[in-house]
Amino acid sequence: MSTETGTPTSNITTGSARTAPVLKRRILVLDDEVAIQNLLRVVLESEGYQVFNTDDGRAALKMIGEHKIELVIQDLRMPKLDGLSFLKQLKQQYPDVPSIVITAFGTFETTIEAMRLGAYTHLNKPFDTEEIRSTVSRALERLEIGKRSPRSGSVPFLDIISHTSLMAEISNLVDRVAPTDSTVLITGESGTGKELIARAIHYNSLRADQAFVPINCGAFTETLLESELFGHVKGSFTGAIGDRKGVFESADRGTLFLDEVGELSLATQVKFLRVLETRMVKPVGGSRESKVDVRFICATNRNLSQMVAEGQFREDLFYRLNVIPLELPPLRDRKEDIPLLAGYFLARFAKRMNKPMTGIDDAVIERLLQYEWPGNVRELENTIERAVALTRNDRITLADLNGPGFSSSAASARRAPVSASIAKADALSNVPISAPGSISDAPRLPAEGMDLEKWLLDQERALILQALERTNGSLTLAAKLLNMTFRSIRYRVSKLGIERPSKD
Repeated sequence: MSTETGTPTSNITTGSARTAPVLKRRILVLDDEVAIQNLLRVVLESEGYQVFNTDDGRAALKMIGEHKIELVIQDLRMPKLDGLSFLKQLKQQYPDVPSIVITAFGTFETTIEAMRLGAYTHLNKPFDTEEIRSTVSRALERLEIGKRSPRSGSVPFLDIISHTSLMAEISNLVDRVAPTDSTVLITGESGTGKELIARAIHYNSLRADQAFVPINCGAFTETLLESELFGHVKGSFTGAIGDRKGVFESADRGTLFLDEVGELSLATQVKFLRVLETRMVKPVGGSRESKVDVRFICATNRNLSQMVAEGQFREDLFYRLNVIPLELPPLRDRKEDIPLLAGYFLARFAKRMNKPMTGIDDAVIERLLQYEWPGNVRELENTIERAVALTRNDRITLADLNGPGFSSSAASARRAPVSASIAKADALSNVPISAPGSISDAPRLPAEGMDLEKWLLDQERALILQALERTNGSLTLAAKLLNMTFRSIRYRVSKLGIERPSKD
């Protein structure tokens, strides 16, 4: 049976002076446990909010419109309309009303789905009253910021440069998750920009004016890392000549970025899990705990799911971290961005080194596109910086490409197959294909000119269709035929609008 309570606003008088009515912020609690309803009502009304309660999701949707509800606190497991279905309808009917999800320990998958559906954040049962107060305050503050300065929908991505759909999806997810306090797990190969994404999330959050504290978990021994995270008291171990605050406390009210979280030992994982659950920190050698208010963003280039299966990473910690999973693609899967990134790095380093650089030779761009970039964007950045530093010209030429992968022999070994390019050229030039790579097979430009971009796309589409036909629609086998990664061919099939039998 649903219940509804609310304290009406009242006039406040001081002496004989009469003031205007004080309008209280209106919050709806949707939970099938009367005890939770009553607890939240007492806590929130003590903070000056007007609280409405119900255990019926359909009734809740009606109450939001009738009472101009500004915030919803909801459970996920409901008897009449389950929490995820309610959340979908909430975002359809009242997209500006934030929702805080409260859920029992163990419902990780539904919690992640709730965040993807647009929940502001989530809290685990049992929760403490201070956590409720601070989370509600932040959610309403975020609502006010949105009213005063409507967001354009784009997040400033610092040094992240891209025009591919892969990174557009990342941008969209960052835009949605940044205003929340949800834990984010960023995965991807080394050099893909995980810390850059973490900073973008922080500086577009309500904690942007507080500290962003990065720490690399793989840079310390187990003992030193524990001291770095939790702090220590004087005399707790050899060399502890005084009390020292750990990064958990240093990041209080801000964001803590734990890079290479997969390097944590099992013993440290247990202690970190407790911090995530309780937000309480006890320094090494200390006896007193202190409360911290920290937003966690973690990153790793390791496969945590596999580590869990192998017993190297705690499953409960993995699910605590994996609330919002965010996977960054390697540079080889977004090669369209290479010329854009190279130009950006050229401009940045030329300015830093005070060199009047004017551009990059086409042959250099071609070489950059042929390379597989095992070090990803970081390797590209280092390559351009080295070229700018060493060149004696105002443009980067092939002679300026030094370092691993760019010697003559290495470049030849890593060069992408040219047979496909010659096949494309043959359609235009009508020159029979012989030995791939021979100069005589180069295409001829028609006298009237041509639309090169359209022609290349048409040829790419034709070759992919042939590969799919030869492999009976298998993307995996077609990717091998074209010497592409599975993700690359999947992206190109989508980009080119190619329809195929759904085989893999």
